[in-house]
Amino acid sequence: MAIFKRRQERVPCTVEVSHRFEALHAHVRFNNGAVVYPGDEVLVHGAPVLAAYGEVIVEDRTATITRATWLERLWTRLTGDFDFMELCEFSFSEEIRL
Repeated sequence: MAIFKRRQERVPCTVEVSHRFEALHAHVRFNNGAVVYPGDEVLVHGAPVLAAYGEVIVEDRTATITRATWLERLWTRLTGDFDFMELCEFSFSEEIRL
């Protein structure tokens, strides 16, 4: 049945990787305005982008968006808050525990 089949889209994208003191990030922008919804998966094609300290690298690439089925999207929305709560269980401090 078509409602249970995952669809794939190939889209042009821009990858920006920053490895600076002010900003350490990696961003993907879809150049055609595509939007990623809960449960969707994105695969950016090409070799890994490795920025040396102090560099910002911007490259044009192609990405494949695998769209979630309606059931996967519903499941992701229902269980997403639980995954977020797992992140809240961790804290970062200088306290040393033995």
